[in-house]
Amino acid sequence: MSTAAPAEVARTPRRPGYRAVQRYGLRILGAIGVLWAAATFTFFVQALLPGDRAALILNLETGQNIHRSARELAPINSEYGFSNPIVVQYLHYLGGLVRGDLGTSYQMHQPVTTIIGAQVTPTIVLTVASLLFAWLIALVLTVATTKRVRFVSAIGSGFETITAGLPQYWFGVILLVVLAIDLRIFPVQGGTSAAGLVLPALTLGVPLAGFIGQVTRDEFEKVLDQPFITSARARGMGDLEVRLRHALRHAVLPAITLSGWALGALFSGAVITEAVFARPGLGNVLVTGANTRDIPIVSGIVMLVAFVYVLANLLVDLAYSLVDPRMRTS
Repeated sequence: MSTAAPAEVARTPRRPGYRAVQRYGLRILGAIGVLWAAATFTFFVQALLPGDRAALILNLETGQNIHRSARELAPINSEYGFSNPIVVQYLHYLGGLVRGDLGTSYQMHQPVTTIIGAQVTPTIVLTVASLLFAWLIALVLTVATTKRVRFVSAIGSGFETITAGLPQYWFGVILLVVLAIDLRIFPVQGGTSAAGLVLPALTLGVPLAGFIGQVTRDEFEKVLDQPFITSARARGMGDLEVRLRHALRHAVLPAITLSGWALGALFSGAVITEAVFARPGLGNVLVTGANTRDIPIVSGIVMLVAFVYVLANLLVDLAYSLVDPRMRTS
């Protein structure tokens, strides 16, 4: 009596990009979780700060910091929903965020999205310019000095170490005093001109270039010792061509990961740098909102920074796929 072997269960082969799609899906879910956590934090900061929010709004409107009666505060509590249970306020706040509503400014009586939208463009320009400066400085320094004679390599690595530790606020003041006030090469007040963009962009970009350069240099040194680099040299390819066409492409992957964090850091740093160089943008809005305790303005900018961090990290994943095609099918 013979027994038939159990039939092998056929498995449906997964497509090459299945894991990549799964990874991106998890990334998006994680991004939503980060935004939810940031929204929850900003809401409870508003709700639990000392003082009555209705009294704060009324005092801002009248310019008088005095005690308010319950009858005076009742219309404000009703208009803003402060008299509702905290859970109802929280759900209403989350619902507004989903619709793109960041609330209304206590002082300006305008939607926060309108106020931010009117000032965000100079901040975005400064952020992007700073990131470009950082990458340009880091890549030129890495290609020019990595694995050269000891003196040249020491100059490159020393520059990266020093600049990576520079406090941005202090460095910005130094640039302002030396290049704008003493030498008068650049304007003291940035404005929106191209010349006025250079010092703020260098203030943010030079310290970041140190971080990017350190990461890229370590990887660049490892890549230059790989067999495919030796093969490229054996085919008669020049040193600079080998570094630019072969080594650099593999060495920048860790720096791309760092740029995801850096883009968010630059955006938040740009808000402070704008105040130093008297540039238009979200910096003045944030300073005014913090001084007047205009909580919706401050929390709206916090949510925007959180969104930029999340978006930057998602863009990093896409950049990985462009630089390293193996990521598309892994």
